[in-house]
Amino acid sequence: MTEELLGSALVEEATKKSGLVWVRGTGPARALWHVWHDGAAHLVGDGPGEQPLPGLVDGGTAEVTVRSKDKGGRIVAWTATVRELAPGTEEWDAAVAELKGKRLNAPDGEAVPERWARECRVVRLDPRSSRTDFPDGSLAAVPLPTGANTRRPVPAALPRLLFKRRRGN
Repeated sequence: MTEELLGSALVEEATKKSGLVWVRGTGPARALWHVWHDGAAHLVGDGPGEQPLPGLVDGGTAEVTVRSKDKGGRIVAWTATVRELAPGTEEWDAAVAELKGKRLNAPDGEAVPERWARECRVVRLDPRSSRTDFPDGSLAAVPLPTGANTRRPVPAALPRLLFKRRRGN
């Protein structure tokens, strides 16, 4: 019983302090921002301009891995029950009030809750069990494909410009 309480306390404290958690539903794990509210992690996504929430289905389960905010290493992993909150309910309103305060650079500012109600999903991840025993090696995976790619060929004139600048100093 004491170990269960310690596990619950660790899940709550670590998840509260980490602004980013790794969540795996039915597909690969993804880094997602969240807020801890009312004993669970809450996420918003699956809408234009918001994070994707693939594999997080209402009534399903998810594996959440929490990292240390200062060192970046894994602290705790926990299994969660996934529950989608219905817009307009008291629970949805309370969760969205917390999420809105943590959402950075929202394009619609104060109108973000209305957009989330129309176009997005708000998901609650309720902790069921936790573990702190991790493998010694890295669990790094190949990054997921994305259209956000900034690598481009180096302009032909760049080496000459850099060389000329160095010589002039």
